[in-house]
Amino acid sequence: MRLTAHFYRYYDADLTAEVPADALLGWDTKTLEVPQNESALACMHFWNFGLDERLPYAPDAPWAGWYRVQEYFSRAIPITRDVMPPLLRAARAHGLGVIHVGSGSHILKYPGFAMARELAGDDPPRPEGAPSSTARDAWFKERNRDLYGPHNPPNVTYDFAPVDFPPQVKPLDSEPIVVSTHQLNAVCRQRGIWHLIYCGFCVNSCIEDSPGGMVDMRRLGYACSILRDATTAAEYRETARHELCKQVAFCKVSLGSGYVFDSADLIAALEDEPAT
Repeated sequence: MRLTAHFYRYYDADLTAEVPADALLGWDTKTLEVPQNESALACMHFWNFGLDERLPYAPDAPWAGWYRVQEYFSRAIPITRDVMPPLLRAARAHGLGVIHVGSGSHILKYPGFAMARELAGDDPPRPEGAPSSTARDAWFKERNRDLYGPHNPPNVTYDFAPVDFPPQVKPLDSEPIVVSTHQLNAVCRQRGIWHLIYCGFCVNSCIEDSPGGMVDMRRLGYACSILRDATTAAEYRETARHELCKQVAFCKVSLGSGYVFDSADLIAALEDEPAT
């Protein structure tokens, strides 16, 4: 595939300036040859919140407490509804592999998860972590209240039974579903994939540091790119209006692991390839 790729030119800081970074060249674009058969679309943490009648996005809905502490859903819902269907249609029609990086027990019923688990086998044992402590438990409980408010946890922990993949990003039976870095690595190695093009939520949190995310995968030698219109970031009161966290996250992707693409360019590149 020939793709328009965005990358950040992190040079040359002016050593004589008050703010050396003012002199950095910043963003540029180029046409990049991307090996389609060695790449895959990694769809990460797509949920059906606000896209299922059982999980309405509304201030008086049973899930309102969850939505109040996940402000990015206001942007994730239209991305899932409008951006993902044409992207997945093109990927599936033209032979770009699709891998789903999931979370939650709802994935257990999908053939793609059983396929990936059989391929990967058991995850390696993890080392024992922090020692148990009543003070530690109380510390985390207090921290959660500080972060999310005392009135939201009952709603945040509301029955998770309706949670599933959204209908717009429902995996095909032939598409692997993974929940760990070990499983994703096994699937990629079997298929000869070294370049993952991530989409999903959020670029500066789960996509970056959850199991199967960019931090783990680039430590294993993978190139990790992002589709900038098929993701959003977790923002804050100080950043949300201009989506500043999203912009910073794209700089980190460019500097740390891959390129930044647009879904329209990926679709166009795929449609230039013979259908499989």
